[in-house]
Amino acid sequence: MRKLSLLAFTLVLLLSACAPNFSKQNEEVQTSGKSSKGKAIIPKYNISDKYYRTILPFKPGEARGLVVNNINTRYDLNEFEMGLMRIAQNSFDTDKYYFREGQEIKADTIKAWLNRRYTKQQLKKNKLKQSDNVGLNPINTGTEANPSSPIYLAHILEHDYLTKDDKGNVKLGGVVIGLAMNSTYYYKVSVGSGTVERDETIKYADMVQEGKKIAAEVVKRMRGMKGLSEVPITIALFKQEKKSSVVPGNFFAYTTVDSGSSSLNKWEKVNEKFYLFPSADAQKDHRDDVISFLNFKQDVEDYFPNFTGVIGRAFYVGDQLQDLSITIPIQFYGKSEGIGFTQYVTGLVMQYFPKYLPVSVSVTSVNGPEALIVKKANDTEPFVYIYP
Repeated sequence: MRKLSLLAFTLVLLLSACAPNFSKQNEEVQTSGKSSKGKAIIPKYNISDKYYRTILPFKPGEARGLVVNNINTRYDLNEFEMGLMRIAQNSFDTDKYYFREGQEIKADTIKAWLNRRYTKQQLKKNKLKQSDNVGLNPINTGTEANPSSPIYLAHILEHDYLTKDDKGNVKLGGVVIGLAMNSTYYYKVSVGSGTVERDETIKYADMVQEGKKIAAEVVKRMRGMKGLSEVPITIALFKQEKKSSVVPGNFFAYTTVDSGSSSLNKWEKVNEKFYLFPSADAQKDHRDDVISFLNFKQDVEDYFPNFTGVIGRAFYVGDQLQDLSITIPIQFYGKSEGIGFTQYVTGLVMQYFPKYLPVSVSVTSVNGPEALIVKKANDTEPFVYIYP
């Protein structure tokens, strides 16, 4: 476990080092735009070409907090944000653009857009003005217990991408919008003195149709906003899973809008999907990969009886497995026992999974995380960390 020793040595160096000198390590720039003016810092180093450098000081997005209320699971929450960054890379290079959380569309605007549209009678009943009738979800002409249509659009997420000119001035270079679409519609019905939650499955074809229609309207509205009339826009559709899901949903389509245009270009298919290992869906679609996982799981079971299961989350692009995250909940009765188990599992990771595949294993107990094993693509030696 040579890398474990190196990690400890690195931590000592970090703790003993002086505060970083931002004037030498980072670049100071001038920002301009309706939402931010003045000086900012661009970090000199990027931890990976999969990520964008973030403009500092960090400024929370306008709709921060809304996403927690509108997205069903923490798995969807993470994938909605990180998947949108992957979509952005089709239009905005990580070397040339810098990331900023969405600042252009205000939180109150997003809240209003997520509503249903209202009939004249509903506007009057709720004491609303016609100018408030901007919801992107369809009118409900039914009742609370029997709605005429589901809520299709769950959330809108904005990411901003900035560019820098030769004089060190940073400005908005493009906007990426994610539309989270419901695959299941949840609604509450009054029963006696309380309420019960019911659900309705939304047909995939209907979700796609409504998502594309909503996307066109969002772009039209954005073009009427100050500062957004000319910038390129990318807009992507995300299918969020039901509340009980232990794997996230996925983006299924995206399109671009040229600078100064309000017309959507051709929709591009996003062929990504997450699977639970083991599961019937994974067995049907990716049998060979599931067999490797089950062999790994069996060897873990043979070694140690005090565990509650081995669960994997597999990420596919097309038919190719891109990443595998494994969680092993277990009960240890001593630190040496945990170290021995982690060493054994590390060997199994190297034995059962192909060299090209990134694999991470999180070993947990009732006390929290116990160990982390990370095998990067084509690495001959994994990174292993035992939590103190």
